[in-house]
Amino acid sequence: MAFSIRRVNYYYATIKDEPGEAYQILDSISGLGINLLAFTAIPMGNSSTQLTIFPDDDHDLSSLAAKSGLEIDGPHPAFLVQGDDKLGALTQVHYKLFGANINVYASSGVSDGKGSFGYVVYVKPEDFEHAAETLEL
Repeated sequence: MAFSIRRVNYYYATIKDEPGEAYQILDSISGLGINLLAFTAIPMGNSSTQLTIFPDDDHDLSSLAAKSGLEIDGPHPAFLVQGDDKLGALTQVHYKLFGANINVYASSGVSDGKGSFGYVVYVKPEDFEHAAETLEL
């Protein structure tokens, strides 16, 4: 497999930037058997952190949030690219989007160090369907 692309949904929550806050959320998600495709945490000022959560099953995450009182915003669409890690692996994705005049406004990726990678691509909501068509999804 060179790479595959699929539509995914993400949610985000802003939490206190204190030890254990992300742990509690991740522990709750894990305890309910919710598989995560991706997860990021970024600082938002001096006292807050934004968690971005990509569940494998949107319904389960929504019910967790309702039960736990966690305020989450979403779902929001994105693309998850996974594949064989090789030089220039992401250029094809960006080239197609560039050719369709679609801006990638954020992205995040990681290699597993064993030959595979995962990459999340964010486009503006109004560009999402056009981007999906461009990426042949």
